[in-house]
Amino acid sequence: MTETTRTFTPDWVSPPGDTIADLLEERDWTQAQLAERLGYTTKHISLLINGKAPINEETALKLERVLGSTAAFWLRYEAQYRAALASKEEETRLQGWTSWLDGLPVKDLMNQGVIPQCRLIAKNKPSLVKKLLHFFGVASPEEWRSYYAGMEVSFRRTRQEQSDVGAISAWLRLGEIEAEQQDCPKYSKPKFEKAVREIRTLTVLPPEEFEPQMQQLCRESGVVLVLVPSISRAHVSGVARWLNPHKALIQLSLYGKTNDRFWFNFFHEAGHILLHDKENIFLDEWDSGESLESEPEREANQWAREFLIPPEYEGELAALKSKTDVIDFAQRIGIHPAIVVGRLQHDCIIPVSWMNAFKESFCFQGVE
Repeated sequence: MTETTRTFTPDWVSPPGDTIADLLEERDWTQAQLAERLGYTTKHISLLINGKAPINEETALKLERVLGSTAAFWLRYEAQYRAALASKEEETRLQGWTSWLDGLPVKDLMNQGVIPQCRLIAKNKPSLVKKLLHFFGVASPEEWRSYYAGMEVSFRRTRQEQSDVGAISAWLRLGEIEAEQQDCPKYSKPKFEKAVREIRTLTVLPPEEFEPQMQQLCRESGVVLVLVPSISRAHVSGVARWLNPHKALIQLSLYGKTNDRFWFNFFHEAGHILLHDKENIFLDEWDSGESLESEPEREANQWAREFLIPPEYEGELAALKSKTDVIDFAQRIGIHPAIVVGRLQHDCIIPVSWMNAFKESFCFQGVE
């Protein structure tokens, strides 16, 4: 006869009913007899044994008194069984969602360490789906489509190539994750205007000096600046958006990686924050392919041009024919010579092959 203090060590994947059935067999009890002892119907006992009726707190206490062990044991057994069932159901769901991966930049996210490196074969795909759902912070691909793909109506693109919503949403999510880790005060337009004026003076410094300073200046005004490696299919080098009514985000990918492009890109995005609404997401790719003209983009471009080289100095640009001229002019207006060269090349005042020695390629620590 079984002792009431017996310690059970069942297979946790099996339902608690298996152990109940074993104990009935040991004691030579029928289900009807157990039902009478527990105060349940025979039908309910059958459901318990077959795992179709869960063991709740009341049932666990009754099982403790009638069959032995503890109520905690029976509740733990039930919880682990239900978790095992849920896990099996989850495996089936994940398997059914693997086609979602086809629209995402899986390789890029592997290369950036977001998800582990592995071969894109059938047996690995359910695990990748689970990891990417966690990355996006959504419960299923349907919620991803509702939230991230639904954001597409807010995209304001500068290039026709910016149509891969999976790649764009992945790049945006990388920025969101970084921004979520940064606390900042509510956005203040006057403070941000002051911040960008100070940041303009930092263009002459090397990245290791200006990067922490510009991030702090932005953060103190309610704007988070994050640097996120590019994702090729996204065709995005920068974005300006609002995470909520009080917190703005400027996200840069260092596309191009030369200082003239970086600085114009930053001030272009700053222009969007200062000039435009909080509903749209302004996606920008600097100087690549056919541009999709829009009034907000023209306004942001013009604001950045005039902020870097104020209109009162534009008349002097055509006379800058030598490196010495460029250096003297840049020092006089307080910006890096590469920005002046970039403007001269863009306005076709000098060929694009001239004076590129002023341009510096750089990347930030941890960002390629």
